[in-house]
Amino acid sequence: MTTLDAKLDRVLGAKSAKALDSALGLETVGDLLRHYPRRYAERGELTAIAGLEIGEHATVLAKVERVTKRTMKSRRGTIVEARITDGHRSLSCTFFNQAWRERELLVGRRGMFAGKVTSYHQQLQLAHPEYQLFDDEATDLGSAAEEFASALIPVYPSAQGLPSWSLAQCVSQVLDVWDGTDDPLPAELRDRLGLADLESALRKIHRPKNFADVAKAQDRLKWDEALSVQLVLAQLRGSTKAHPAPVCPRRDDGVLAAFDQRLPFELTKGQQEIGEQVAADLTVEHPMNRLVQGEVGSGKTIVALRAMLQVVDAGRQAAMLAPTEVLAAQHARSLRELLGDLAMAGELGAAEKATRVTLLTGSLGAAQRKKALLEAASGEAGIVVGTHALIQDRVSFADLGLVVVDEQHRFGVEQRDALRARGGEETSPHVLVMTATPIPRTVAMTVYGDLETSALRELPQGRSPISTSVVPVAEKPTWLDRAWARIHEEVAAGHQVYVVCPRIGDDEETSGKGKKKARKTAVDDSDEGGEEPPPEDGEERRPPLAVLDVAEKLAAGPLSGLRLGILHGRLPADDKDAVMRAFAAGEVDVLVATTVVEVGVNVPNATVMVIMDADRFGVSQLHQLRGRVGRGSAPGLCLLVTEAMGGTTTRERLDAVASTTDGFELARLDLELRREGDVLGAAQSGRKSGLKMLSLLRDEDVIAQAREEAAQVVAADPTLADHPGLARMVAEVVDAERAEYLEKS
Repeated sequence: MTTLDAKLDRVLGAKSAKALDSALGLETVGDLLRHYPRRYAERGELTAIAGLEIGEHATVLAKVERVTKRTMKSRRGTIVEARITDGHRSLSCTFFNQAWRERELLVGRRGMFAGKVTSYHQQLQLAHPEYQLFDDEATDLGSAAEEFASALIPVYPSAQGLPSWSLAQCVSQVLDVWDGTDDPLPAELRDRLGLADLESALRKIHRPKNFADVAKAQDRLKWDEALSVQLVLAQLRGSTKAHPAPVCPRRDDGVLAAFDQRLPFELTKGQQEIGEQVAADLTVEHPMNRLVQGEVGSGKTIVALRAMLQVVDAGRQAAMLAPTEVLAAQHARSLRELLGDLAMAGELGAAEKATRVTLLTGSLGAAQRKKALLEAASGEAGIVVGTHALIQDRVSFADLGLVVVDEQHRFGVEQRDALRARGGEETSPHVLVMTATPIPRTVAMTVYGDLETSALRELPQGRSPISTSVVPVAEKPTWLDRAWARIHEEVAAGHQVYVVCPRIGDDEETSGKGKKKARKTAVDDSDEGGEEPPPEDGEERRPPLAVLDVAEKLAAGPLSGLRLGILHGRLPADDKDAVMRAFAAGEVDVLVATTVVEVGVNVPNATVMVIMDADRFGVSQLHQLRGRVGRGSAPGLCLLVTEAMGGTTTRERLDAVASTTDGFELARLDLELRREGDVLGAAQSGRKSGLKMLSLLRDEDVIAQAREEAAQVVAADPTLADHPGLARMVAEVVDAERAEYLEKS
């Protein structure tokens, strides 16, 4: 019997099984059959080469356009270069000392070409490609290329040394001997939803006769994933109800009421509505898990502060977790300024109803740190603001009722869970997450209904417009010269500028975390063409630009004569604070910094931000960064400097950022471009998704319907004891580790 649990070495042999395991992590028949085709090609169509991404291992369907052979100049041997095309754009395939390729790669032949996409002289190329040619007129291509004989050609996610057609051959071997499987979905549910049985779906997804077969198979396989995750979430919601949260009722005579009476401005309609939602959540014994989304300056901090004061009025504490010490210190200062004497409990001049705001970060001196720890542990501090220091084991709270997490994407799931654990053994604190741009994983979990969401959509009063432009230095190098000239103009007009880089520099390199030596590019074809063969794994990207290097070059070159400052996370806290104060005071013209300025930094006189190597940042980071400019009366300008070429996914992301300032729209665009990442596990890179078939944007209807079905099943059978098939399906899609991850998210 060949079942889904059967090891691949029993079916394919040790060599093929080892290749599948090492390259793609596929160990069993089930793993391979659930490694679905990425897309399907018709034998007459060609792949759009412009959509290829540098660094990916791609399989393209293309036509040979030109083949040349020449003798190498400085060593014995020949170079064969084949140009392949999709009819609009070309890329090169280069072979060293393989003259026979010229006889095989005939002009006009079509085939599948697989390899790592690299760039040389702004031209795309495949490094050491494998290929399989086929004759458009042939009706029987033989068993070795059986996948090309079908009406549709499945194109699989592949890896170095394991091209799509090799995967297709392995799948074909497995399907020939596979004995099928019992269907985990009850027949009644399949009939009601019009879904195919699992065996049929798995066979048709790999061997479709037409696109109707593909659609029917995909519908069923999407349901497996959607229902599996929704069953887990339904079980988790049930278990959460058994774990109470501290009840924090509203009071008419507490610190919150006093704060509201003193507010010098009127709350926006959105702040009022979301404030009511949060206040109601805090009055029940089930833990709140709410995400508040809003543009920079839309008033999220006021919403969070009012929630924290409601918790303080109930005799409990609130903790606010910020991603950087700069932002934590700024939050503490702004909370104290907003509260005034309401934050001076225990001090001379304190209001009758008052609390204390305590800052706790890793860089505090010994005496300050000891005092802050005591204030948190004793309950003297109603509000504790800090960074990662808040989730260390040495930090304890008297009675933690609420955790506010600012900019969720800067913290890992384990860190947020550790902070939750500070609430004690009997209760779990309420959790309020604030973000200016929902990142893909946040959007994903929102779609799944794991978080209650609220959105502050009003744009802040008095904000100036921000325009964003992409500076493609590889294609238009003079644009960067114009950018530096624009900075001189802004400074001459009395304004200030940020220049942001991905790395710090210096110690990163010596500590092994930084740059690797860039490899020589694949083929130097100046004059007659170089004979240096490309590296086996293709061209490596150069290291990201570093603050220390860029600042030095700017000071000596295009920005000489301007006052430059440097800010990064490795500076001592006092130095960071001094630099920021100097920039805010107008004593620094240009601040060269890392993403330490991403959130919370407010300098209204800064009008321009230049982001170097913008393609190295995520969409949410770019949106956050540009929110630092345009905060005063003058309009803001953000320049995204990149070497990414037009037509690539990377450039699509940057163009999307330049096209809109709506963070909600950007989050959806980012999710569409990057896919969801592994929303069932810790990986958030977008490269490998635990959801192989389900799209969190395109399949929202399926997810919503699966949520209803899962709720009914779990309500009647919380442990799925009466549904062994569903329990088995959940275990396959959502293992114990991933279920725990979901619970912590």
